[in-house]
Amino acid sequence: MKLYCFGESGNAYKVALALELLNESWEPVHVDFFNGETRSPEFRKINVMGEVPVLVDGDVTVSQSGNILDYISTITGELGGTFAADRREVSRWILFDTQKLSGQAGPLRFMMNFLPEDKRDQAVIDWMTGRFRAALQILEAHLAGNDWIASGKVTIADCACAGYLFYEEPFAFDRGEWPNIDAWLDRLSALPGWKPPYDLMQRAFPPAS
Repeated sequence: MKLYCFGESGNAYKVALALELLNESWEPVHVDFFNGETRSPEFRKINVMGEVPVLVDGDVTVSQSGNILDYISTITGELGGTFAADRREVSRWILFDTQKLSGQAGPLRFMMNFLPEDKRDQAVIDWMTGRFRAALQILEAHLAGNDWIASGKVTIADCACAGYLFYEEPFAFDRGEWPNIDAWLDRLSALPGWKPPYDLMQRAFPPAS
């Protein structure tokens, strides 16, 4: 399998993490997002939406991180829950992540770290921070009584919701403020195969000194 990705993409990391936890054979294909490669005609032939991640598995091409996670879970029979009710719960949390958690964390982190400073709108940052923290509060409360997000064991829902939370850049997330999330991330990082984002995918920017 080939994963079109770049290191700074939390959405790509969700997929890379799932592949690693499953010990699948895969290859990262670096996409130069910050210089516009996803908008090029060549990349649009791979994904008309002009986004990463994209997973190519033989003749099958899958885009959108939640959709890719579902594909990986389906073909391996792992990380998706045992029963239909489990899969619905997994799907519920992936949709929550897409709309509420990563849906805020991604653009917030981009604006705070990768957008030129003169283009960073503090009012927008403050508004997105509020929405991001509201999603974190939901996740924190849920994890008070659960080791894993759905189905009583690690699933693709955990990969999805953790996608941005292992990154080192500042984006209004301090693990120390969220003890249940912090413990959950520790459980994830203790799993065989876990690696941090920049160990799995090439980064576009050097680490901060």
